[in-house]
Amino acid sequence: MYLFGDPATWLPLAFATLMGLSILIYVVLDGFDLGVGVLFPFADKDEKDRMIASIGPFWDANETWLVLAIGILLVAFPTAHGTILTALYLPVAVMLIGLILRGVSFEFRVKAPVHHKTAWDRAFYLGSMMTSLSQGYMLGMYIMGLEMTAFTLAFSALTAVFLTVAYSFIGATWLILKTEGALQRKAVRWSKGGIWGVVLGLGAISIASPLVSQRIFDKWFSVPEFFLLMPLPLMSAALVVLLWMALRRLPTRDDSWAWFPFSATIVLFVLGFFGMAYSFYPFIVPDQLTIYEAASAPESLFIILIGTCFVLPMILGYTALAYTVFRGKATALSYD
Repeated sequence: MYLFGDPATWLPLAFATLMGLSILIYVVLDGFDLGVGVLFPFADKDEKDRMIASIGPFWDANETWLVLAIGILLVAFPTAHGTILTALYLPVAVMLIGLILRGVSFEFRVKAPVHHKTAWDRAFYLGSMMTSLSQGYMLGMYIMGLEMTAFTLAFSALTAVFLTVAYSFIGATWLILKTEGALQRKAVRWSKGGIWGVVLGLGAISIASPLVSQRIFDKWFSVPEFFLLMPLPLMSAALVVLLWMALRRLPTRDDSWAWFPFSATIVLFVLGFFGMAYSFYPFIVPDQLTIYEAASAPESLFIILIGTCFVLPMILGYTALAYTVFRGKATALSYD
């Protein structure tokens, strides 16, 4: 008898859960600092420095979750890794170039001569856009089953735009939380404009997923599943309404509700993630390869799990430490 049942069943599920949570945490954490970069052209010189200060202690650690997710995909689901990365080779390359450009420009903008700072600001914006758009494109292609047709390309281009706007929205809500004064008021205006990207993006994915897969359609619209799952879209709609009402009343004099838009956006992202996870389970490559078919041997997964039990708490620990130490409003940018 196995302690937790058949390892060929629970180990793939455990690693799929870990990978999914890593992707979710990455989308939320790196999503807001990518969004801050996307908003760069709309800020003046001093505001850009304050925006950089708001994400400075976090952005590098946020990307650790992407590395963890891709690492789990490689070692736990090597067949799926080959299939997905082969189909998405070009957008992955664009994303990596964007991440490199962001990292380089983040450091060089404060070390280069003053007359070069504008160029590095533009590079930071360009890297943020490349990363956001490529991730949105990959999301669209994944939903479409990694098939290359005119329709899937058009849908992927649409999700690329929507995810980028959604990142700018969560970035703006982060700035509401971390800044004050004129920049905070400007972040409220950015949030009011960006909320449409979140709504349209969630709507497009929610409509497209069941339409391209009869299996997903049956999972959502069969009885009693339809009624059991109804709280997900209802909660999402309620959160959007609450977000809009909160943004209309911000900023407040005592800044007491500055936390709400960012927190509510996180919950909205989580609800969207669980909707997608339910739609695609047990497939890791949509309608082609399940997590059980793509998983490594149970013996290998068990050894990897032991390593994960040491690594994951360390990542969680220093992430929590960073957000605890650097809590509160962002101060003036200084490198002294």
